[in-house]
Amino acid sequence: MPHDGQDMTTDRVMLPDLLALTADAVSAAQSLLDMAIARVRTEVTEGDRVSPARLEAHQTAAHAVAWLATYVESLRQMQHWAEALDADARFGEMERLIHQIAFGEYLWQIYGGIPMSQTEIARPQDMYLSQDDQRHLMTPAVMTLTQSGNTQAARMRLAALMQDNAGHATFGASGLDDELEMIRDQFRRYADERVIPNAQDWHLKDDLIPMEIIEDLAKMGVFGLTIPEDHGGLGLSKASMVVVSEELSRGYIGVGSLGTRSEIAAELILCGGTEAQKAHWLPKIASAEILPTAVFTEPNTGSDLGALRTRAVKTGDDYAITGNKTWITHAARAHVMTLLARTDPDSTDHRGLSMFLAEKTPGTDADPFPTPGMTGGEIEVLGYRGMKEYELGFDGFKVQGENLLGGVEGQGFRQLMQTFESARIQTAARAIGVAQSALETGLQYATDRQQFGKPLAAFPRVASKLAMMAVEIMVARQLTYFSARRKDSDTRCDLEAGMAKLLGARVAWAAADNALQIHGGNGFATEYRISRILCDARILNIFEGAAEIQAQVIARRLLG
Repeated sequence: MPHDGQDMTTDRVMLPDLLALTADAVSAAQSLLDMAIARVRTEVTEGDRVSPARLEAHQTAAHAVAWLATYVESLRQMQHWAEALDADARFGEMERLIHQIAFGEYLWQIYGGIPMSQTEIARPQDMYLSQDDQRHLMTPAVMTLTQSGNTQAARMRLAALMQDNAGHATFGASGLDDELEMIRDQFRRYADERVIPNAQDWHLKDDLIPMEIIEDLAKMGVFGLTIPEDHGGLGLSKASMVVVSEELSRGYIGVGSLGTRSEIAAELILCGGTEAQKAHWLPKIASAEILPTAVFTEPNTGSDLGALRTRAVKTGDDYAITGNKTWITHAARAHVMTLLARTDPDSTDHRGLSMFLAEKTPGTDADPFPTPGMTGGEIEVLGYRGMKEYELGFDGFKVQGENLLGGVEGQGFRQLMQTFESARIQTAARAIGVAQSALETGLQYATDRQQFGKPLAAFPRVASKLAMMAVEIMVARQLTYFSARRKDSDTRCDLEAGMAKLLGARVAWAAADNALQIHGGNGFATEYRISRILCDARILNIFEGAAEIQAQVIARRLLG
């Protein structure tokens, strides 16, 4: 018998009137967010501007607001996804379960604390909200969803449905149009046939991804996916880039990241290059005739790009580059570097930086950096190994004057900022792919592995892990698709792209960690691919803006 006052609806698997409940919940969550933004803004503002010093002093509150806003936008995009499927008569049992569990879980976290990391929980009181303020969240719809949305029964049912669909890369309808689903299917099959069978071996041997994979992807148009047709590309959307990155990263993050440097280089040239630079470089990038690499980060500067010290000194019509760079991906194979350097020696911030299209000769295993004026050494890493990471040194390295991006000095930082939206959207897509790989690997093991006379997937806590992976992947996926659509509509989307990257990276790590836990001791053995997926997932919270920097950027936009 239940205890007095116990709500029997906790045993219910499917909630009635779900879309009406979740629509009301989005409004309630938005109201709490508005209140939090107002409270924190009061603390970080001097006059009519956000004070950097006060923002740092109240950093926990500011970053908590960033996470709260990310959750609210995620739930809003899940609502749009569910309503669109429902209108198209495709809102089936699996989709309903994903939707109701997502709301049940994320609403409880909004009320009780959002995990920013394993030991940092963003609670309403951190944003200067009182208990009375928090009660505004608890509308009847929110109370129903938090009480009955994410139950063991719901998670067990979702996990059972997932086992029936184990051959599919994406659980539940993704909400994409037919063209994007065709693209997904093409790259899903390629990842299954050419990447997944080899990825573990490439990782364990710390090998570069074979050139034949790069040649395959070039033929499939990966490197010119979003480059306009009149510059040799396919002229497709950022949404297509997301789908391609997601599916290739599901196979192996190294393969899913091969197009990243091409995407960054093409975006830099499209946004900031001269017409001559566009005509010369873009067709070659699109065809993979040349492979670019991004050369921005320096030792001891990290995310503080305004503090870069690498110098570019003009000598006649050309430039000589001197300085050091680090964490340069795929550097040995590259033909051209998008290289950020200081052209104004008297400057001390971002205003003295310029971007160069610095040509180099691709190296070999015996001589990885044969170009005069530059040296390099490999950085050994836990995961994300397929392109290798390098430290580079420049000593009078020559760059032709015509390769100053845009032909004007001092524009490098602004040019780089224009690429961050696309780069972060693409990184969010890579995170979804890695998370999906972890889910599929964990699900397969839990289905095959027998313990105490039944498969692991039959045990509630294992099933719950699998269900929550699927739910959070769908949440991150819809937020990423939203940011891509905004980018495709030429709408500013640095806020949405940052949210997608922030959440996607956390989801990838959680999925990999939980999938390894399902493997038990075997997950700790390098012969099992989940050990590689865990290592690969960890980088996502660091590159293209560490989680802390990402939260800072989001907070500044929200509070400014």
